[in-house]
Amino acid sequence: MNSINTNVGAMIALQNLNKISADLMVTQNRISTGLKVASAKDDGAAYAIAQRQRSSVKSLDAVKDSLSRNSSVVDVALTAGESVSDLLTELKERALAASDTSLDSTARSALRADFVSIRDQITKTLSNSAFNGINLLNGSRSSIAALANEHGTSHLTVAAQNMSLGGSIVTLSAGADFSTASGAANLLSTLDSSINNVSAALARLGTSSKALDQHMTFIGKLQDTMMVGIGKLVDADLALESVKLQALQVKQQLAIHMLSISSQSQSWVLSLFR
Repeated sequence: MNSINTNVGAMIALQNLNKISADLMVTQNRISTGLKVASAKDDGAAYAIAQRQRSSVKSLDAVKDSLSRNSSVVDVALTAGESVSDLLTELKERALAASDTSLDSTARSALRADFVSIRDQITKTLSNSAFNGINLLNGSRSSIAALANEHGTSHLTVAAQNMSLGGSIVTLSAGADFSTASGAANLLSTLDSSINNVSAALARLGTSSKALDQHMTFIGKLQDTMMVGIGKLVDADLALESVKLQALQVKQQLAIHMLSISSQSQSWVLSLFR
């Protein structure tokens, strides 16, 4: 039947054109955004997975910040602890020199003054060994804990090392002094013990610092791996999309041409009325 009210050919051509135009818009969006899944409308399941992973990656930034801050605290403590170790070594040197019975009182008094000055420097060093208000060496803290996972349920704990004078690590008292050769000699065993204790404490801090650095490196690699996984889910293959774009543009032009032909296909009916 020939009808001027219903042009089946034009309708089919228009449907094809609309489909091609919709596909072309999708391809153009993928090229402009670089994403094949830019919203939940594109692929609900893939979008939901990608969003969860993006949230995890962002949360891991906070973990890295926590690890970095705590690592700085430990590094400052290590630097101060090494200074304390050096000062204790100097104290031992002065005490050992003062224990020489052949020294006269003037020389021993000079060594004593030097000893007291170095001893007091230990306290000054400890009081200035804080980072971000946290001091691991003066007894103000028992430990610090850095975030270890995105959920905040796991932590890396670093034990403080109280190096205050007269403590369990530095057993030399805050008022340690000598005026005689025997008094200086009596301090040597205490200084040896303190030096050994500080070395052990520094080893513990060094191990903790290494653990923080290693975990921060791991978190960075984990983020990179997660970003690659997100990319596989949502990123568009631009080479493929470029080829599709060219093909769809050609199809669109052909569809427009066919719609034009179909729209004019029934014009011959007019000749029946001439």
